[in-house]
Amino acid sequence: MNGEAVAVLGAGSWGTALAIQFARAGHPTRLWSRSGADVSAMRAQRQNRRYLPDAAFPDGIAVHDDLAAAVKGAVAIIVAVPSHALRVLLTQLKPLLARDARLAWATKGFELDTGKLPHQVAYEVLGDKYPVAVLSGPTFAREVGMGLPTAMTIASPDAEFAAQLARSLHAPNFRAYTSTDIVGVEVGGAVKNVLAVGAGLSDGLGFGANTRIALITRGLSEVVRLGVALGAQPETFMGLAGLGDLVLTSTDNQSRNRRFGLALAEGKSVETALREIGQVVEGYTAARAVHEVAQRENVDMPLVRGIYRILYGNEPARDVVKDLMTRPIRAEVQ
Repeated sequence: MNGEAVAVLGAGSWGTALAIQFARAGHPTRLWSRSGADVSAMRAQRQNRRYLPDAAFPDGIAVHDDLAAAVKGAVAIIVAVPSHALRVLLTQLKPLLARDARLAWATKGFELDTGKLPHQVAYEVLGDKYPVAVLSGPTFAREVGMGLPTAMTIASPDAEFAAQLARSLHAPNFRAYTSTDIVGVEVGGAVKNVLAVGAGLSDGLGFGANTRIALITRGLSEVVRLGVALGAQPETFMGLAGLGDLVLTSTDNQSRNRRFGLALAEGKSVETALREIGQVVEGYTAARAVHEVAQRENVDMPLVRGIYRILYGNEPARDVVKDLMTRPIRAEVQ
């Protein structure tokens, strides 16, 4: 893929950062947005002031609002939209795909209505004739855009495609590791957003460092249980897309999910907190989706269940914490 064109679909903060990184690594890159006004602004300003104001566009980025033009001749197509928009975009993309198209996504989360992971949605819409991959891991868009050192995971059932993508992103500031466990990488990316909301709530309520690290550690156990039930490899969750992404999102205020939890701890309503953040907070809808998938798979996820009760049952966080702390004693590893 060296020097070949790449299309990045979705010009939010992460899509923009990925486009910058592909261009930085030497690829002519098309960044697509459905908003004509945003495209005009980005063309004029050579940056995405709305979502990633600290990062200027390299010369290799061209901005499009025409989906067909964006993907024509691209050796790889990277979808960077929220989980609720994935199916719609893939459906629009389907008639535009060349026979040799290769598709990846940076989308995190179960589809709300179906409880399906992104790769399952992709196979349902497109069939299994295209190589597919997921890009995930502990990556804040702002830091990638600024060129700060970053590592992530690329997972695909097609090991060669994962390796090609990793090479295409490689630069002195960026390193990608590969995996064939697409289920594990996607589950890690879905559940960590919910736990990050919980971490924000915990810290905002003044529960302290002990509580935070207990939430992260026991939360990781829940991620592993759900992932294994869905067919993932347990060791995946000890890596960048599991533990790494969970710690990053739970402990740094660049995380929208953590900031959402902090805002709720201040007494703000869900609607007010979402409006003030101004971008998609995946952890809010993910709490419902993950809770429903856990019930479907009969997987015990008390922390996720508690966060769901706070967000959707209007239960006080302190009451939920009390319930968690008074659960029956059990072995740490079972």
